[in-house]
Amino acid sequence: MAETRDLQVLSIPLRTRFRGITVREVALLRGPDPAGAGWGEWSPFLEYDATVAAPWLACAREAAEEDWPAPVRASIPVNVTVPAVGPEQAHAIVLRGGCRTAKVKVAEPGQSLGEAEERLEAVRDALGPDGRIRVDANGLWDVDEAVAAIGALDRAAGGLEYAEQPVAAVEDLAVVRRRVAVPIAADESIRRAADPYRVRDLEAADVAVLKVQPLGGVRACLRIAEDIGLPVVVSSALETSVGIAAGLALAAALPELPYACGLATVQLLTDDVALAPLVPVDGLLPVGAAAVDEAAVTRLAAPPDRVAHWQARLAEVDR
Repeated sequence: MAETRDLQVLSIPLRTRFRGITVREVALLRGPDPAGAGWGEWSPFLEYDATVAAPWLACAREAAEEDWPAPVRASIPVNVTVPAVGPEQAHAIVLRGGCRTAKVKVAEPGQSLGEAEERLEAVRDALGPDGRIRVDANGLWDVDEAVAAIGALDRAAGGLEYAEQPVAAVEDLAVVRRRVAVPIAADESIRRAADPYRVRDLEAADVAVLKVQPLGGVRACLRIAEDIGLPVVVSSALETSVGIAAGLALAAALPELPYACGLATVQLLTDDVALAPLVPVDGLLPVGAAAVDEAAVTRLAAPPDRVAHWQARLAEVDR
């Protein structure tokens, strides 16, 4: 079990509101080898209870205490992530991101479908005709809304690579997949499901989105990838470079990697803990552990009350 003295709690502002938050709190665990990279990230979102947070902790310990599987590639193609912002900001984010694939958030509460269409048109303009665009609705539509929206967004984008989690229930996901021409990706239907293989059994998706922290680590995700029998996109959970390195280790170990991965989200943070932050160059991220900058850990340290909160979370998960 991790001792509280091993826990470094950080508070990092975001560049843009994302997933309803403006500050990302994360905890880093230091491994037993003080000379090695030896760090793992544990950053379940604050609303997650101990049961949900437990696999996130298993992933952090794997990173801090074990070697990852041998990589079969040295770099990973990634997408730029575009929050639910206006078209001008979306255009700028894509240009700044330096990637040939963009993942665009849609179905934002309080926004219209028209606003999402304008965002996608701006993203297409920034990427040019050869770039790839995917959308993520985080399960916020019902079936009929999803079918109508996917068609409209496909037209606005000049073609979608896929639509990620348009509806919440896996049974509804299967229905949507049969009613639209755009490929469907499953995220929450895998990582938040009691049975992640329902997606496979119901033929509910064309692509499996895997996130290493929610699913318990690199090795756990490799088992799911093998058993689920779908092309895999490795995506992040809005982590620092320490957490992103685990996602890169998974992407590097997969036998096949047909899609760009959603691992370029360090760009959404205003600061980072790595000596060399994992931001893409020419749409690629290098595979390898992220060496931690001790000065950054000190600079980004959360207030004492937030440290106490995370210590209590750790004790609850470890019970």
